[in-house]
Amino acid sequence: MPSWPAVWMTLVWMTMTSELLAARVARHSDRPEAAVVDATGDITYREFWDRVTCTATALVGTRRIAVLPTSDIGSLVVVVAAMRAGVSVVLLHRHLLADEFADAMAVGKPSVIAAHPRQHGRLHGWGAGHVSAPDDLASGPTETIPTPTPNSELLVGVTSGTTGPPKLFMRNQASWAATLDRSDALFDLGPGDRVSAPGTLDHTHFLYGALHGLTRGATVDVRKAAVALEDDPTHLYSVPTIAWDIARSGVRSTSVREVLSSAARWPQSGRAALATALPNATMTHFYGASELSFVSYDRSESNGTEVNGQLFDGVEVEIRNELLHVRSDMLFDGYLSRVGDRTTLTNGPDENGWMTVGDRGTVEDGRLMLLGRGNETIVRAGLNVELAPIEAALLAVPGVLEAGVVGLPHDRTGEVPAAGVVVAQDDSISVARIRRHLSAVLPGPSLPVVLAVVDSLPHTPRGKLDRQALAATLATVRTVGSPDAPVTTNQTVSDPPS
Repeated sequence: MPSWPAVWMTLVWMTMTSELLAARVARHSDRPEAAVVDATGDITYREFWDRVTCTATALVGTRRIAVLPTSDIGSLVVVVAAMRAGVSVVLLHRHLLADEFADAMAVGKPSVIAAHPRQHGRLHGWGAGHVSAPDDLASGPTETIPTPTPNSELLVGVTSGTTGPPKLFMRNQASWAATLDRSDALFDLGPGDRVSAPGTLDHTHFLYGALHGLTRGATVDVRKAAVALEDDPTHLYSVPTIAWDIARSGVRSTSVREVLSSAARWPQSGRAALATALPNATMTHFYGASELSFVSYDRSESNGTEVNGQLFDGVEVEIRNELLHVRSDMLFDGYLSRVGDRTTLTNGPDENGWMTVGDRGTVEDGRLMLLGRGNETIVRAGLNVELAPIEAALLAVPGVLEAGVVGLPHDRTGEVPAAGVVVAQDDSISVARIRRHLSAVLPGPSLPVVLAVVDSLPHTPRGKLDRQALAATLATVRTVGSPDAPVTTNQTVSDPPS
């Protein structure tokens, strides 16, 4: 039987009047103002909702649709149409490897794969069969589109693939509706406003930002930040990488009132640089996870007022053995997994509604202070990167005897992976050979920015890799030699961060 907290949360939801995502967008369907702007032009709310309705009609009866979105109108039409029809979106991302894509398809079992035509080559390269363009899915309007229920699937996300085999996490309609409620309460956003969501929509932060803007009747601009800023946006969804690029570009925009950021925290110097570029903006940085949604936030007002570690309304936290546990109505349902011959949800919140993703932290005066996820996972440009698979890939290169990987701080991307390797003295190993091997077996975010050959790796008294000592060594690395030269002891090579 469900626990009392689970029953209580269900009863609370049943008494709430919160609309589901597609219904919130539908409220603005008769407006002539622009709903979405992309690199090809714009589309009004009336036109957008007509396309959503036609596409939703074609998806009726489909259980899941896999979407590899880009920053275009069609990607948003397909996503909203699926959510309107109660069809779960399997959200793919461009960093998947072919075997990871195959595994996601085997577990998610989508009936349709949709993407902009320029992504079809990538999908076919992964082994996909037929791929539909968003415009190909449209059908005639109908009055028989079913209304989704709060407990029906909304999104099956695929983790970045940089933490071992990708996991498929599932969130339902009610979870996203609750998250939208928190955004509505915290941010002043509505018709007449303009939301810039400049990152590719396969990143859930930017997809959420675009969808949030549509639910509020704002104009959503999915063009690159440098272009979008020329049209006076009022809100900017960002990650530290994009914020850093804006700060260094020399642009100055007085129209932006809110910067909404996720991923690794940006250094204070970087935030100060962005504040110079966007002098009237309040900056809010979310802490959360795909499984947890919103947990807490830091907020810096343009007048200098700061709030750090503030929990979102309705979020409870507990620290157990330094690990952060979270309970709220925004949590995911579990990981979609194969168990024998069937697919089921596993490792969701416990019977009392609590969940941890392994982050560490403390709670002081009701404020959450994060301590990170240990020293074996880093966040690079908004993506979790686990270090162990990088080490394993390096050790698979003939002639590499030992390998250690650490995260180094980086102003633009938050952190980057850096590697130290010990090689056999009688073997000729070129930098190009190591790079080719890593590029074939690792997703882009996992590729080390720095690769250094050392005499030996530092170890703790217990014999484990001393990552702190290795990080201190790799932090001093500079590029020497030619990229195609044989690797010799104490030679280093670095790649520009991406």
